[in-house]
Amino acid sequence: MKVYVDGIGEVHTEEGSTLEEVSKQIYGKNYKDYLGARVNNQVYHLREKAVEDMYIKFLDISTQDGYRIYTRTISAVFIMACREIFPEGTAKIEHFLGEGLYAELEDGHSISFGEIKRLKSRMEEIIQMDLPIIREKLPYEEAMDLFEKFGHKDKLRLYNTLDREEIQTYNIDGYIDGFYGYLAPSTSYVEVFDLIYYYPGVIILFPNEYSDNKLPEFKEQKKLAKVFKQANDWADILDLGYVSSLNEKILSGDINEVIRVSEALHEKKIAEIADMICKDDEINIILISGPSSSGKTTFAGRLGVHLKVNGKRPIAISVDDYFVDRDRTPLDEKGEPDFEALEAINLEAFNEDLVKLLEGEEVELPKYNFITGKSERSGEKIQVDKDHPIIVEGIHGLNPKLASYIPEKNKFKIYISALTQLNIDAHNRISTRDIRLIRRMVRDNKYRGNDVFRTFELWEGVVKGEDLHIFPYQENADIMFDSALVYELSVLKKHAVPLLKEVEKDSIYYSEAKRLLKFLNYFRSIEDEEAIPSNSILREFIGGTGLNAH
Repeated sequence: MKVYVDGIGEVHTEEGSTLEEVSKQIYGKNYKDYLGARVNNQVYHLREKAVEDMYIKFLDISTQDGYRIYTRTISAVFIMACREIFPEGTAKIEHFLGEGLYAELEDGHSISFGEIKRLKSRMEEIIQMDLPIIREKLPYEEAMDLFEKFGHKDKLRLYNTLDREEIQTYNIDGYIDGFYGYLAPSTSYVEVFDLIYYYPGVIILFPNEYSDNKLPEFKEQKKLAKVFKQANDWADILDLGYVSSLNEKILSGDINEVIRVSEALHEKKIAEIADMICKDDEINIILISGPSSSGKTTFAGRLGVHLKVNGKRPIAISVDDYFVDRDRTPLDEKGEPDFEALEAINLEAFNEDLVKLLEGEEVELPKYNFITGKSERSGEKIQVDKDHPIIVEGIHGLNPKLASYIPEKNKFKIYISALTQLNIDAHNRISTRDIRLIRRMVRDNKYRGNDVFRTFELWEGVVKGEDLHIFPYQENADIMFDSALVYELSVLKKHAVPLLKEVEKDSIYYSEAKRLLKFLNYFRSIEDEEAIPSNSILREFIGGTGLNAH
């Protein structure tokens, strides 16, 4: 039987061979570098059978899908080890923190330094045992019985809110669990890892897309960890930590109360930030940064309202108007203009204007013509005093070079992102990046004339820009704001699903669209949007905003 392998060409293999066996045949002793496969724009588990003339692209950890497979598999190994060492506790996979995955025990038991050593040792044993990971789709009742047997109360609760005839499960040496997405074919594929003490839980450290199959350096992000902790505490209080509880609220008709409380929490936090700014008379510049689709524009508008409540008259300045002329724009590795590079901004002009404004001078703001690629005079002249704080919103807001002429005492730096307190269940986290991608997909379609294919096309560059220009500086913030709303995916679902269904099997984005569709299928829809206020951050994406957010 012949198959075609990306980067290799035609390969002859035995009839009935699995994708894993084909991988072993090609890559020899390095076969464990490849965790899954892409076939006809779909991701496949390596235990799937190869067929005649199949075109295969094997996925290592440098690919997004390969990285996800490694993440899930090492999480599964961690969960299995926890079951043995903490039989009374339930392992909970929480969120990424820097380059590592934070996990803890659900029962409130903190993991001690000595217990971490035992955990790591048991994980190493499970990996060395090379336990097969069998992917099985089981009838609903059978799967639910097994979830009950293994104490997966969160999964029982989730699937009781969903309409399913079958449930996808994984069997690892008789242990049954459910994971959103694919795992490696056996436990031995994830031998590179470490555990780092991070009270009350642990950081699971493993290779990423950029670390060449080696462990990256873990850098503690104290401010980000604090925001995640606050979000999780709030979720626990309201019993809204898992999708199941959100679905129950929708099915019972209590979702409007969830919407009101979620929005009130945002309002309270924005008011607190405005109060913090106004208490310090030396703050003149408010710098707002965050990744794509985090809701920066709406947040800036709402912050401006609360500053006015405090007697201030804020003025917004767009960094985009300080782009250098296009012929001076730096180029990326593909030779294309890199508008997300800091060097694409005329930093000298931007800083000089800020200094003049702070010194009480009148300044004529520039206006960038995106058609001609030239900076032009706008005719708009502004002058400020101590009651006119300047709001600057943009991806470079936390980069020290952006407003380097301005003393730190005069700046207040805000980082905003959709960090989400919601998990699918104890073992399946929700990616903050997925939330932002879905937000952007809906907004791009409604307001920017981009179809779903264009959103996917641009997303890779967006992610790269975030990794280079935003995330390295997030700990520079004076405060972090979590723009996620616990109910938002149930609203976004009905907007996003029709767009994702436009992506057909012949598209290179099919596997990603299919993955997101499966993800959204865990959520019950909120059909009535009337309870969502016009100033909600969510309105920036679904429409109906009372702020100039588009």
